Amino acid sequence: MKALIVYDSQFGNTGKLAQEMAEAMTGEAVTSRASEARASDFEGVDLLIVGSPTQAGRPTKPMQSFLKSVSGPIKLAAFDTRMSIKFAKIFGYAADRMAKTLQKQGGTLVAPAEAFYVADREGPLKDGELERAADWARKLQTTIG
Repeated sequence: MKALIVYDSQFGNTGKLAQEMAEAMTGEAVTSRASEARASDFEGVDLLIVGSPTQAGRPTKPMQSFLKSVSGPIKLAAFDTRMSIKFAKIFGYAADRMAKTLQKQGGTLVAPAEAFYVADREGPLKDGELERAADWARKLQTTIG
């Protein structure tokens, strides 16, 4: 199985999660920043995972640009980093928006959008989040066979 994990990260937290996911998967798992991802990266990909910090309920601008370049049938999963504060629920979260965008463009969601939590605006990740990311990645891999 080949997985492509495309992420954007402002303070390094989402990038750490993406790397942890790639290391937890068997087979080939490649990470790429959203601003550097290219169409050729999709060759032979069985699973696309996208991740972004949540900013005003949306993914970052580089991730939004990347999402526009994805089309066609691909198995996908989405995650975000966020703070656990109540007012953010009003705006929504990046992972849900990314998943919906990619589904509209022909992708098939293999798991519900996932949230990983930071302790403060710039991080660090809350305790246990890297381990949880590794577990989530292994479950995604099992789901698609």
